[in-house]
Amino acid sequence: MTAVAFDTLRFVRTLRDKARMSPEQAEGLAEAIQADFATKPDIKDLKSDIETLKITTRSDLREAELRLEAKIAATKSDIVKWMTGSTGSQAVVLVGAIVALSRITH
Repeated sequence: MTAVAFDTLRFVRTLRDKARMSPEQAEGLAEAIQADFATKPDIKDLKSDIETLKITTRSDLREAELRLEAKIAATKSDIVKWMTGSTGSQAVVLVGAIVALSRITH
């Protein structure tokens, strides 16, 4: 029996008197509706499931955050290496151009 306050007798009478249902139909509908009501233990179980999912989700998000932070750090390192190499190459080209111009003018 469910812990939900559901007056099946009143429900059946209402269906029988106002909706002109047969008593069997009204009783069957009342039983079907009452069977689908969530009980306090059902709700407690659901709350427990939700809490478990929240904890799991937070953990999954933290793991994803750590992976992204690692990728960002690696990308920053790659950018610094690339920029250093690029700047060095440009400096060599610039020095070469200056040396070439100085040889041409002398």
